[in-house]
Amino acid sequence: MAPSTTVADPQPSSTTDSFNSNAAAENDIRPFFVLHKASSGSKPTATVKAKRRIESPSPKLAKKSEIESVDEEDGQFFSTLRLKVFETVWSKIENTIQDVLRDSNSKVFSGVHNWICESIESVRSSGALSLSEAVRSYPVLSQPSSKQLFTALVLTRNLEMVDDLSTFENLGLHLKSQGCHVAKLSSMDFSAKNGVGGCLRGLLRQFVMPTIDVADVTILASWYRENGNQKNPVVIIVDDTERCSGSVLSDLILILSEWAVKVPIFLIMGVSTAHDAPRKILSANALQRLCASRFTLSSPAERMDAVLEAVFLKPCSGFTVSHKVALFMRSYFLCQDGTLTSFVKTLKIACLQHFSLEPLSIMLEHFCQDNQLPGEGTGLLTEATMKHAFDLPSVTRYPSEFTICYYFIRGHMLEELLVRNKITRSTCEMLPQFLLDLQRMPNPWSTVVLCIYEAGKFDKLRLLDIFCETLDPEARYLKYFAPSAILNSQSHVSGRNSVIRRVLRKLRDLSPAQLSSLLKSWESLTAEFSEINEKVMELHPFMRNVEAAGQRPGLPTSPKKHASRSHSKLEKELKAMTDKISAVIEFMLREYMKPVETVPFNEILCFKNVDKLQSALLGDPRGRIQSDLLESHSILNCLCCSQRGTTLLPSMHDTSILYALAQEHADVINLHDWYQSFKTILIPRNSKAKSKSKTTSKSKKRKERCEEPEPPAEASIQARFCRAVMELQIAGLIRMPSKRRPDFVQRVAFSS
Repeated sequence: MAPSTTVADPQPSSTTDSFNSNAAAENDIRPFFVLHKASSGSKPTATVKAKRRIESPSPKLAKKSEIESVDEEDGQFFSTLRLKVFETVWSKIENTIQDVLRDSNSKVFSGVHNWICESIESVRSSGALSLSEAVRSYPVLSQPSSKQLFTALVLTRNLEMVDDLSTFENLGLHLKSQGCHVAKLSSMDFSAKNGVGGCLRGLLRQFVMPTIDVADVTILASWYRENGNQKNPVVIIVDDTERCSGSVLSDLILILSEWAVKVPIFLIMGVSTAHDAPRKILSANALQRLCASRFTLSSPAERMDAVLEAVFLKPCSGFTVSHKVALFMRSYFLCQDGTLTSFVKTLKIACLQHFSLEPLSIMLEHFCQDNQLPGEGTGLLTEATMKHAFDLPSVTRYPSEFTICYYFIRGHMLEELLVRNKITRSTCEMLPQFLLDLQRMPNPWSTVVLCIYEAGKFDKLRLLDIFCETLDPEARYLKYFAPSAILNSQSHVSGRNSVIRRVLRKLRDLSPAQLSSLLKSWESLTAEFSEINEKVMELHPFMRNVEAAGQRPGLPTSPKKHASRSHSKLEKELKAMTDKISAVIEFMLREYMKPVETVPFNEILCFKNVDKLQSALLGDPRGRIQSDLLESHSILNCLCCSQRGTTLLPSMHDTSILYALAQEHADVINLHDWYQSFKTILIPRNSKAKSKSKTTSKSKKRKERCEEPEPPAEASIQARFCRAVMELQIAGLIRMPSKRRPDFVQRVAFSS
């Protein structure tokens, strides 16, 4: 059957022309419609119908729809791009944290490996054993020294095991890279239910075969001797010794010590409280078999300071937090479990919230890429983007004719850029150049913070406390500073617990050696800032005078009169030195203590919404339940309740109705009144009046029954009331009646 003809396709004269016309018709896509050829299975038509006219939309509507679609596509594009930038920025932060933790533990890891190398030489010095002797069930040697099990006690000083899990995992990877055979056992393997057989099976599954189900030490000895593994030592890591079953761990130590010569096994035990913690859980026989060495990891506070310095005070990703957010993060770190894992989790949530709330956070991508302006070649710096940038609160809080200073460090000179009402070409170039200069040049504010931290180390101050205080944009020392008044405890510039005040007061108690160490650290920290470095170098002559006064010959054997004169001379030089150091601190705070919140466009880099972070971490489940019960229609999206306003309808959920009625009562609710109000909502007055009215027509009665449902029965209302009250009790919003007052319930939570 020949295909039928249509208006869109005139009948071709030949097969070739037909093929060409078909291809042209399919590729000819019109703006509003596409003309296709009829299918071969359609019935032929005798007449050709006129083509229906398809009217194009009006230009205004088309323009509006195009704008809306473009805006929607742009919003989707920027949302996806912000998510990608967040992944890039967070991967940079995460890699930095991992490098810091690896460096902080590298010294201990290297010490453990050196201890293993030294200990294995003493084991091999007793003589090599044949294969038959090595796999024999009974010991070959009976000397007490041959039954010593070399053990490393690693003190973690953590209350929780969250940080220790990653630490011992990295230790195992480090020892494996050095050629050791490593197996890791947790406290769950040392349970009384599994016994020592479960520990041996766990070791054999990690060393010999994953599917092995036999607890026999001879299998481990055969594997070590036959497969050419005797060149490398065997290391067993127990991450949390204090949570293990003492009897099971003691039995394992006794078994392994019997095979110490045949299989050189080294035991690494992690303890969190003290090095002598195994004395409290192990038996006396097991303790005699241990040849222990002690290693101590850095404390959680020290690791926190190292992470804080690498992420916020040194060039990393550009992301930072405000003063209030830093205070909340410190409180969360101290009040929760005090682990670095919780702090990193808080930091990640803050970073994610920043990228979800601030559109211009997408410009942080250039901090992870060297020598590239933000938005360069991507079209991100549009007019709308620049308008949003100059509408930020950090920019609009200044008057329109006010000069905003951007402290770009170029040749140690400060440049001033004017921001007017109009966005010109120069102003459009300021924002990317500002971020690029922050990326390339070191930040003097972070240098000042590190200098204060070096001085605060003598008073055991933590960098986290100093960081939180120096982030405060409303600090009094930003306006004026009086070090002499602070030293005399007469200043109201700093509070009683101010770290600045503690640092200045501690300077008077430092010895000449401590002052010399402080100057050396300041000199290395301020090497890139000539103005601060010159002030530090001016302190060296005073330091030499202090050292000369303290090293005068003949002081120990001199008479008391001369000794007192020399001592007064030393005190005088120390006081002069302390005053000079205080003056340098005053200079640094006055000139360079510019927190990030005082810099224009800081919203691009700085996360400030502490409420969002708090709700994401802590949450408010009871408050959420209350708000959901009062606004249930917004969640259910039902048509019957969407237009209700403040009126309660029978179609609402029973628990929502009951909780809304509870808002009319105080802390004590009368059950009878509460039930009557609930019943009134379920059976309105108009339904009662209609039920009493009589109609003569049967058709009208049937019509009313079809339109309105019958009111619920009394028993059904009571059952629904009891179920709703029980749900409120389970949610923790009310307390059930007591024997003293059986007719009343008490409200436990009140909506804000």
